[in-house]
Amino acid sequence: MRHYGTMRVPLLLLLIAAGPALADCPAAPDIAAGETALFDRIAEAETEMAAREISGGLWELWTQAPDPAAQALLDRGMTARAAFDFLAAREALDRLVDYCPDYAEGWNQRAFVSFLTEDYAAALDDLEVALALNPRHVGALSGKALTLIGLERKAEAELALRAALALNPWLSERHLLPGLSGEDI
Repeated sequence: MRHYGTMRVPLLLLLIAAGPALADCPAAPDIAAGETALFDRIAEAETEMAAREISGGLWELWTQAPDPAAQALLDRGMTARAAFDFLAAREALDRLVDYCPDYAEGWNQRAFVSFLTEDYAAALDDLEVALALNPRHVGALSGKALTLIGLERKAEAELALRAALALNPWLSERHLLPGLSGEDI
């Protein structure tokens, strides 16, 4: 009886499970021109509803993963997060940022999971990476503001929120600004 055949199955399963971790992630899609066009349209929007519809296009750009393997991990993480399965979400997003460390949305989505579980320090670390990769990521900027509020760092939260509002003045988080800056509502 030959045993090496039975060893191949677990090894093969391990290789399949590792999947993206063993490959090199391609570069994230260049979305700068698309972002600029959408930010220009948002600046011209006359209502919050119109701006909200346009900003959905930003999320479409940001969630375009570099390849199908990265997309599967992102989708799995976002689906698990939406189902409040934070452990599964974290596992998928950990794998995504390990596989594609230059893909901003992986870091942003992992930060969101940390924020939802009130691990604000981890969320802030991931948001800093996301913003280093894409400084115009309004979702990460507003997430940073909310995370800093959670850490009771209001002055820094105000700066992050103002940076987000400079890109999209229609963000729903804009209503937090008077409380952060000490202004009366």
